[in-house]
Amino acid sequence: LRLKLQLRAAGFAAAFHDYDWRLGVDELGRSFAERLRNEPCERLAIVAHSMGGLVSRAAVVLPGAERGQRVILLGTPNYGSFATIQALRGTYAVVRKLARLANEATAESLAGEVFNTFPSLYHMLPAAHASDGADLFDAATWPTTGPRPDPTLLDHARAVQGGLAQPDSRFTCIVGIGEETVTSVRRRNDDFVYTITRHGDGTVPAISAALPGAPMHYAPVAHSDLTRDPVVAAAVVDLLTQGSTQRLPAKWNSTSRTQAQITDKQLRRTHTQKVDWA
Repeated sequence: LRLKLQLRAAGFAAAFHDYDWRLGVDELGRSFAERLRNEPCERLAIVAHSMGGLVSRAAVVLPGAERGQRVILLGTPNYGSFATIQALRGTYAVVRKLARLANEATAESLAGEVFNTFPSLYHMLPAAHASDGADLFDAATWPTTGPRPDPTLLDHARAVQGGLAQPDSRFTCIVGIGEETVTSVRRRNDDFVYTITRHGDGTVPAISAALPGAPMHYAPVAHSDLTRDPVVAAAVVDLLTQGSTQRLPAKWNSTSRTQAQITDKQLRRTHTQKVDWA
């Protein structure tokens, strides 16, 4: 809402496009493409945050939906997010907190019976080049214990990621950096081991948010704050009006070498106490 108001203050007729995040990126892309085809305005731009960027990339490749003159992606997991692995494994903090609201469910049962049925989570799995070569679309890569992904949804997700729009002159990415972020995963025995660095926005690694071939700008901002930060908003206005911005650097070289590792087994020992929802 804050970004929408700032865009309106800059003279744009900004409007939201709502979608059900549980559905697949391909299905959501078709719905968004239909809206783009029916928009009455002559000039159209898309500003998309997080998964919304994947929905936008799925839409603009469809016939009649190429109208967007600019597509600005904020923290979009173009090559995936490790948060989706943890959601499917029942070790993601949000899933574990939600389990505290259910009388009989555990985080693992929520993952196995509910979250593992959401196509969108599969469509945001990290690509091999962004996950130290791990092929997370192959069910054999996953641990055999604990919640496991649906092999059919894994196969379909590989095809969906390959069908998204490739970058052209319309696209620009704004990448969040400097936050503790899971940036790689590997299997050790029958467990996943996650490596945490500051090379991302807390949810999406920088290497995943970047889209080679599209201009990049970097902001030391957390994932959920990319739509609230005033400097990012001003940069978005620049990009929409001028096609470029000087407010955010176009290059980033991290000097941080700090990293930590944590396993699914260790994560399952977290968020077991009462939750202070306030």
